[in-house]
Amino acid sequence: MVSCFPRPAEHPKEHNCNSTRPRLNDKAMRRRGTIYSWASIAFKALILFSCLVGHTSMAGAEPQHGIAMHGKLRHGPDFEYFSYVNSAAPKGGRVVFAVQGSFDSLNPLIIRGVAATGLRGYVYESLMARALDEPFSLYGLLAETIDTPDDRSWVTFTLRKEAKFSDGQPVTADDLVFSHALLRDKGRKNHRDYYSKVTKVEKLGERSVKFTFAPGGDREMPLILGLMPILPRHLVSRDSFEETSLEPPVGSGPYVVTKVDAPKSITYTRNTNYWGRDLAVNRGQYNFDEVRFEYYRDGSAMFEAFKKGLYHLRPESDPGRWANGYDFPARRDGRVVKEEFAIGIPSGMSGLVFNTRRPLFADKRVRKALTLLFDFEWLNKSLYHGLHARTQSYFDRSELSSHARAADDVERALLAPFESEIEPAILNGTYSQPVSDGSGQNRANRRRALALLARAGYVLKGGNLVNGKSGEPFAFEIMAATSGQERLLLSYTRALKKAGITARIRLVDSAQYQSRRQEYDFDMMQNFWYASLSPGNEQNFRWNSRLADESGTFNYPGIKSPAVDAMIIALLAAENRQNFVSAVRALDRALLSGHYVIPLFHLPRQWVARWSMLRYPEVTALYGYRVDSWWIDPASADAKRK
Repeated sequence: MVSCFPRPAEHPKEHNCNSTRPRLNDKAMRRRGTIYSWASIAFKALILFSCLVGHTSMAGAEPQHGIAMHGKLRHGPDFEYFSYVNSAAPKGGRVVFAVQGSFDSLNPLIIRGVAATGLRGYVYESLMARALDEPFSLYGLLAETIDTPDDRSWVTFTLRKEAKFSDGQPVTADDLVFSHALLRDKGRKNHRDYYSKVTKVEKLGERSVKFTFAPGGDREMPLILGLMPILPRHLVSRDSFEETSLEPPVGSGPYVVTKVDAPKSITYTRNTNYWGRDLAVNRGQYNFDEVRFEYYRDGSAMFEAFKKGLYHLRPESDPGRWANGYDFPARRDGRVVKEEFAIGIPSGMSGLVFNTRRPLFADKRVRKALTLLFDFEWLNKSLYHGLHARTQSYFDRSELSSHARAADDVERALLAPFESEIEPAILNGTYSQPVSDGSGQNRANRRRALALLARAGYVLKGGNLVNGKSGEPFAFEIMAATSGQERLLLSYTRALKKAGITARIRLVDSAQYQSRRQEYDFDMMQNFWYASLSPGNEQNFRWNSRLADESGTFNYPGIKSPAVDAMIIALLAAENRQNFVSAVRALDRALLSGHYVIPLFHLPRQWVARWSMLRYPEVTALYGYRVDSWWIDPASADAKRK
């Protein structure tokens, strides 16, 4: 599902589905033991360097108004509003956003169905709200205070007295305990993983709950619990929770669902009795009286609808359209405005994913060869007006990237047990993705690719690449979900053909794409992994060896790497920003050394087209623009017509 509404930045930890874990054979069990032995070595290395460098941590055992993952909070206990909002923004008006795809459920917290956009941010609230002008800090929302010791082995949340669900019932400690148990047992896979790390839950009163964590040094857990959605115990049934439903849910958030026309649209209306409207974390936000999401099956139809004013905000990722596609009447007369916003977070990784569960892609030399055959310079010039930047890192565009940086002492200590996994050039910061001359021929890289493929056992016969032993042709399928993906992949398959490789593109609808992706039923596909300035537990859900064969995770390549597992443990255990950055860079080097994806490209800035009635604050959040801080200009002629 593709949305023209940006991902809710205050809830960046991913949600996905769950399935029964397959039994591991003896070989797999031995491999798991090896993985966690190496992980233990890396963890000890991190502790050693933590002692050498020193650490700073939050003062423990006293209630606080917020919590920072590393270092100190930017905003004090008496702050009035975040820096990226207009505290005097007018309330009112109706706005429409667009989503490509469909929905069949109003429960965003379960594996089944495709949930409507907006539910998680508008209806369901968390204990705490994320500040978007800091790497990873939370401030009290439903919770008035948070209390955790220096080692973060437990956390206590105390709820606000005034917190209420939209039906008027108070939010209590019982709701908190109920939500944790429900999501731990029946929620999405990441919820089950996160919340299962709680070993003890204690209700300390009508408004306070203490969570004690399993040993293991996961310092992010108090923040993960702070982002836990709270559900009304008096309305939610454990027995039916996992079933899809189109019944409008009740939450404590600023909006209520007022109209559902599945799979075409969903409408939210601002709750005039919203309990939290005057909180500092909400001031200047949730300004629209009504928010509607319209669903479109086709991307071209969705763009035509924007030109007609049928929806009001369009994030743009197509350089060709950005350069040449906005020449229409509303744009020429100023009713539609193009904007570019700076963004301070990593670009994330957009790449063509190798399914290493397939024998064809199990050999890293094959994966490196196919990366050499991807001609970014020609594609960027020919398809994208030269506006893209090549992605060189899983955390590109930030201090977390290892690209063009030699590993520091902490990184080298962490990676030392895995020397055979890490490529020297990647460790030294001298590696970059292959570069062509931009002519479209890519002859030099093709020669290098064929040499790698020859060492992997493939030979050219009659212009076709085949397995030297079996004679089986080198052929595979690339799954695509959109016409934009198809255009890119067609160019790539033509380049592969010059090397004797047959790649077929399979264009599927969004439902089939999602199903096949969850079950890893593909050879290659395009995927995007979001990145924040504070990567944490979600990295396990993406790359952990333990999850590689479980359906429904984000480990689409099927990565089973002791080095990757150990670096995730290291970043979760880091107690200060310096060691944390080193651990993330070490993870980046381990992922890059595996060549699990062909890195594609990213935009240097955010591109957005808006109808002029929409206005936004002067200061942009570190995480980019945020429409929940926007408003409708009451004096706008377009607003009056709408």
